Amino acid sequence: MSAASNPKKAWIIQGGWDGHEPVLVSERFAEMLRREGFVVEIFDTLGVLADRRTELNELDLLVPVWTMGEITHEQSVAAAEAVGKYGVGLAGCHGGMCDSFRSDTEWQFMTGGQWVSHPGGDGTNYRVHIRRGSSPLVEGIPDFDVCSEQYYVHVDPANEVLATTRYPVVNYYHAANGEVDVPVAWTKRWGHGRVYYNSLGHHNDVFDIPEAAEMMRRGMLWAAEGKQLFRRTKPDPEQFSNPAKMY
Repeated sequence: MSAASNPKKAWIIQGGWDGHEPVLVSERFAEMLRREGFVVEIFDTLGVLADRRTELNELDLLVPVWTMGEITHEQSVAAAEAVGKYGVGLAGCHGGMCDSFRSDTEWQFMTGGQWVSHPGGDGTNYRVHIRRGSSPLVEGIPDFDVCSEQYYVHVDPANEVLATTRYPVVNYYHAANGEVDVPVAWTKRWGHGRVYYNSLGHHNDVFDIPEAAEMMRRGMLWAAEGKQLFRRTKPDPEQFSNPAKMY
């Protein structure tokens, strides 16, 4: 079957805090993916995660754009299993993925990090440092400056870090620790699925910066490629599951 008759499929789930402009960010990401040949559906409800699990498990990519919300146990398990058992790619940015559901530790485990602070708030000038040689995903992308929220995140040590930012830029209690580099973008594996995160994106216009937009484009495509590998190799969906795991 040709690629044209079997197009790649992505869902974007938008909602939560309006300050992160979920509608505008979702539309931007949808356009990026459509230019790459994806069929994209945008939903403003988390209900599809549990209500349409068969379709969810067949996706190439799931893109959450949902900040400070509440997810049910059933919805969380559906997302975790779609990625981990069935190789669905997961990619997102800023609070739309790593500040989505503060009470759900399984979501944080899967995504690889959680926002904890942004000293200085919006309008902070800082630099994104690309980790040279870390991954083809950032090859050829130079360091660049951003005026936005500088995300301080707690992260999974298993992450492959692609870019960092240095603290402190503004004075706050954390400055007593001296200089420290905090991840901006990373990849990780969740079972059979690939996960990509980028902490940029407080507002939609951050992705007017060409480097930021290119990082997201590459990250979403890389995450989706994991599903293509899953289809080719047909691994056991239960390989990484454990019935003794307590949710």
